Amino acid sequence: MSNIIYICYEFNVKPLQPAVEILIAELGYAGFESFVETETGVSAYIQKEEWNLNVLDDIQILSSDEFEITYSHSEIEQTNWNAEWEKNFKPIVVDDICSVRAPFHDVPKTEYDIIIEPKMSFGTGHHETTHMMIQHILKNDFKDKSVLDMGCGTGVLAILAEMRGAKQLDAIDIDNWCYLNSLENVERNNCNSISVFEGDASLLNGKSFDVIIANINRNILLNDLETYCSCLNPNGQLFLSGFYKDDIQIIENECNKYGLKRVDTLERNHWVALKFVN
Repeated sequence: MSNIIYICYEFNVKPLQPAVEILIAELGYAGFESFVETETGVSAYIQKEEWNLNVLDDIQILSSDEFEITYSHSEIEQTNWNAEWEKNFKPIVVDDICSVRAPFHDVPKTEYDIIIEPKMSFGTGHHETTHMMIQHILKNDFKDKSVLDMGCGTGVLAILAEMRGAKQLDAIDIDNWCYLNSLENVERNNCNSISVFEGDASLLNGKSFDVIIANINRNILLNDLETYCSCLNPNGQLFLSGFYKDDIQIIENECNKYGLKRVDTLERNHWVALKFVN
């Protein structure tokens, strides 16, 4: 890692929420790999080889009248990323039932204890979408289910699904960092039923699942929904997140085309997580 050069953007944001969450999501789509929330906003990192002067052109929130966002950027050499995570990554607890923590945190008194070394992968439970997907998994029956975690990030959702009784699980992410990180976290949590793959929805050909979890972004979901639906077993469950409340209708309309009905909606700071059944 020491030879990888990064560009760091320091964003000052007023008011902080929900602007920081929206900003992080949009930067993630633009190629930024990792984020550290600060007292005044967020630090965002992108590899220099992926960076260009127009990298922020599509970040819509920067043009919003609701928030005041200023920023500066500088080049840094990546030397000790794990130390940064240890300094800034705090454990979370969802509904007093499930904890998500790093190996260096104290062991909490929760029914489910997930140990995550996030590195550069998305999905620590801190983001609204991951938090709500954890809530969906906690409130639904996963016993003996076959499960797909699409866009798995750290693997946290697949790990919890196995803890909840799922017996056959595939975790897929197109990003190599996420693929490697999920492999590590699956092993770290002593999971035996999760297979991790690097790739996209083309890997789903010929496969079928009782439950599909997809926490990605709206455009990818809309593009891949037909594939997900073709893989969903009768009486299956589809959980979708990674988009805002304003996107519900377009997502629901697409799901309805394939015979899926929305039966549950979670909302958290403008983000939503939906449950569909066929």
